[in-house]
Amino acid sequence: MPEAAIKDPPRGLPGVTFTQESTVRLISTAYIREPAMGPLADDAASLAVLERLEALTSRRQDHGMPLPAGLKRSELLTASSGYGYTYVNAAFCYTRPTGNRFNGPERGAWYACWGDAMSETAQAEVGWHLTRELENTGIFENVTDYRELIAGFTAQMIDLRACPGAPFLDPDPAIGYGEGQRLAREVLEAGYAGLLYPSARRPGGLCLAALRPHTVQNIRQGETCRFTWSGSPEPEIVRV
Repeated sequence: MPEAAIKDPPRGLPGVTFTQESTVRLISTAYIREPAMGPLADDAASLAVLERLEALTSRRQDHGMPLPAGLKRSELLTASSGYGYTYVNAAFCYTRPTGNRFNGPERGAWYACWGDAMSETAQAEVGWHLTRELENTGIFENVTDYRELIAGFTAQMIDLRACPGAPFLDPDPAIGYGEGQRLAREVLEAGYAGLLYPSARRPGGLCLAALRPHTVQNIRQGETCRFTWSGSPEPEIVRV
């Protein structure tokens, strides 16, 4: 959905200018592709320049990602956005049939955590979702490594932190997700970039859902953590 002029916030919710140098998203290391030009670069800025040059002549970066019905290819990032643009595109192109809290199957979103102890909040969010998947199998035996993707933001967001008990924040996906997806469509129509909201999985934690790819900026890798389930629904989480 192309960005529109900012309108009045939907449902009278507060709109804010959200500026954060660092937010954290966890993705499985199975999806991490180390930069091919990495050995030639001394720092992130140099790597970004080399990747832009490579993109002019190489088809290696053309991943042919699927395009869900609610997303235009013109919204996707290109190599000119610098390192990590393919991770952002993947978050918007690969969706679940039931969607998530603030996106349906027709369009993805970039979910991340911010504020104090944002890494712990991200771990709690990811751990809850993977534990739920293991519950469906009835076997709590699993080891998965996750890498932090750190990104910055300066964007107009809808702030839901003062909405305790609202249906779109309900911790039960059967209640919260449908309501959240309806609200997210209204937020997009009003021209906003996404939503800020309290974590449903870690008290005091803060999350965001970026609804527009170009608002995710300055991506770099952080630390790696290992989630281990050894017969219990509570995983052990250690940095590796």
